[in-house]
Amino acid sequence: MKSKKKRAEQWFVYIVRCADGSLYTGIAKDVERRIEQHNAGTASRYTRSRLPVILEYQEEQPNQSSALKRELAIKAMSRKAKEALIQSVK
Repeated sequence: MKSKKKRAEQWFVYIVRCADGSLYTGIAKDVERRIEQHNAGTASRYTRSRLPVILEYQEEQPNQSSALKRELAIKAMSRKAKEALIQSVK
């Protein structure tokens, strides 16, 4: 029974590029829906004034705790390191 719950626990860390070229990192269970929220101006105060946003990177995490830890690690990276991470999947 637990294996079904494990699938529902799946989280993602994502990076979007804002219209001004800045990068925003966040977490979500449904990245596509979260990007729609960003572009509707309802997801984040930061991205609201920098629309539209484009998804540049996402990675799967097993749970919310792991996603939060990875989000913090990415936010601590330099701009150059974030760009390299984005390029690594293109």
